[in-house]
Amino acid sequence: MAVKADSLQDLYATVAPQNFGPGWNKPTPSLWPEPRKHYVPAHWAYRDGHDALERAGRLIGTELAERRNLIMANPIEGNTYNTSATLITAYQMLQPGEHARSHRHMPNALRLIVEADEGAYTIVNGEKIAMLPGDVVLTPSWMWHGHGNSGKIPAYWIDYLDVPLVQSLEPMFFEDHPNGFEHDAPPSNASPLRFTAPWIEARLNEAKLDPQGRLGRQVTLDTPALKTIRLHMNAHAAGTKTAPYKTTASNIYSVVSGRGKTTIDGTTFTWAPGDVFVAPPWRSHVHEPETDAVLFRVTDEAALETLGFLREEN
Repeated sequence: MAVKADSLQDLYATVAPQNFGPGWNKPTPSLWPEPRKHYVPAHWAYRDGHDALERAGRLIGTELAERRNLIMANPIEGNTYNTSATLITAYQMLQPGEHARSHRHMPNALRLIVEADEGAYTIVNGEKIAMLPGDVVLTPSWMWHGHGNSGKIPAYWIDYLDVPLVQSLEPMFFEDHPNGFEHDAPPSNASPLRFTAPWIEARLNEAKLDPQGRLGRQVTLDTPALKTIRLHMNAHAAGTKTAPYKTTASNIYSVVSGRGKTTIDGTTFTWAPGDVFVAPPWRSHVHEPETDAVLFRVTDEAALETLGFLREEN
């Protein structure tokens, strides 16, 4: 169809029904000189999540819930799911004698164990992996996984997934395990998908201070199976204050041990063991531990680095 227009307004009216938009007349710019700040700094207290999950344990069982978890949704208007632009975090609980059925999905996942005894475990690709406090356990993309608790106390942990990234890119797949739960999985004594608390502590004790003063003593967990997520443990000495750290990556911090405060772009959060807080992209943040502390940092650095989008600034 020939386009007939005697004015720009006539042209706009003519091309709009054909789903064209004049690039010179965009209502909002598509490019800007530095990252816009959409997601906000936020903090979640473990004591609140623990109490809510304890109550949920009386009200809903694993036969009705795919997972008994509490999503930490960033408090921006209209958001009910994402913790940051690319990652979500949740508290999860499994009571003694319960099983969370096995499934697999495209998003990568992992968990930091907060409370559990020797009866807590996960099954990943047919192997039974123990979960003890301070452990980090991986569930890479498209691996079968389910959870069980044959112990005497409820197991609590923190989940991390790159679901928002997968949803944005749209290659989402999900599948329930045909057996529901893999009851006969053999135990794994040295799984590459589990970083034990003693192993992490030993590496932190050997680590040197970050020369730039931003990260304390850092250990980066070797996770080649996670293509989009990078994991760090950061130890900070009591009474210190880190140098400001600003990056295009999303950073979700979980408190493994210790107490202190963190200021993110002018907003200060006081934290305790099990707490979670998020420093969204391009938000300068500073940690001030009151006691010796260890922070678990989950970040989308791996994805941004692969794409060439990772930048850092003090």
